[in-house]
Amino acid sequence: MNVFAFLTLCALQLSQQGVDPDPVFDDQPRIAFEDREARTSPTEAKLDRFTMALEKIAQSLAKEDKLAKDRDPPPIADKLNAQEQVSQWYEQIKIFVTTRGTEFLLNIAAAIAIFYFGRMLARMATTIVSDVMEKLGTDPILIKFGANLLYCVLMGVIGIASLKMVGVDMTSVTAMIAAAGFAIGLALQGSLGNFAAGIMLIVFKPFSVGDEIEAGGETGNVEEVNIFNTIMRTNGNVKIIVPNGQVTTGTIKNFTAQRIRLIELRVGCGYCDDLKAVKAFLDKLVRSDVRIVATPPPAVAVAELSDFSVVFNVKCWVATKEFGDVRSALLERIKLGFDEQGFTFPYPSRDVYVHQTNVGIAKAA
Repeated sequence: MNVFAFLTLCALQLSQQGVDPDPVFDDQPRIAFEDREARTSPTEAKLDRFTMALEKIAQSLAKEDKLAKDRDPPPIADKLNAQEQVSQWYEQIKIFVTTRGTEFLLNIAAAIAIFYFGRMLARMATTIVSDVMEKLGTDPILIKFGANLLYCVLMGVIGIASLKMVGVDMTSVTAMIAAAGFAIGLALQGSLGNFAAGIMLIVFKPFSVGDEIEAGGETGNVEEVNIFNTIMRTNGNVKIIVPNGQVTTGTIKNFTAQRIRLIELRVGCGYCDDLKAVKAFLDKLVRSDVRIVATPPPAVAVAELSDFSVVFNVKCWVATKEFGDVRSALLERIKLGFDEQGFTFPYPSRDVYVHQTNVGIAKAA
């Protein structure tokens, strides 16, 4: 194949790709080319023309190849980019370890030491404050509540100091805590209400540790008043945890708030019994127990004439701590005394009388 046949084939290829085989130049290059063509032979002019056409073809092909690469980057290039990214990360970690690794490890060790020893100091401070408040005669509920609150505050300060030692930016952490606190506050409205109720219990002191109360639908002896709940223990040694919100929003009955309590019993005897003898027996019984206080004095009186018995109302006052024992002892002595004296405890009964007539008997026969 001679040179002209090759150039003809290239021209056909250019025409198929939409490229003009006769390259278009700017005005100045075209004038220079025509001047050069006029000074050379026809064969050299054709060679120059087709040489420029080949250069144009090469530029067009290069441009199309670049556009294709931009549109569809090869997967190999992605792998190379990923490998380069991993390599960059590795180099950054390597540089960090070699330049600041020792300092970072020391900061972590210092943060752990701050948290560990800070927690010990927080416990010591809480114990000291509790002892001082106890010596000053502070209410036990306030001592426990204040100790828990102080410990939480100190642990928060210690945690912030530990994070700052590691190098955490506390400005961003504070902003995050504020945003999280707002969201948590909306989600935990009930818990915040229990916290406010706990403060109200501390301020107004409706009961103290050891008091027997009925609150939030439960009855027991108060053991602790924490930030969010009140802990009670029943006579059956059952631990009950009641949210402070339920304690303050409901009725609170404090059975041990006063020094003495009233025992009130209703005792019935039969209509056939001697009323005065029964009353004298009950009066002597309650006055003979040394655990019953003299002031206010005991009282025995007829309270009701019911369908089946005469009901006496027996009242006496005892020390609050002895309420249960004295009441049980009185009931037992009343039953034994009634048996000894021959008094009766009437119970509901019904007498049925059947009347028959001669007509009814005849029909039955």
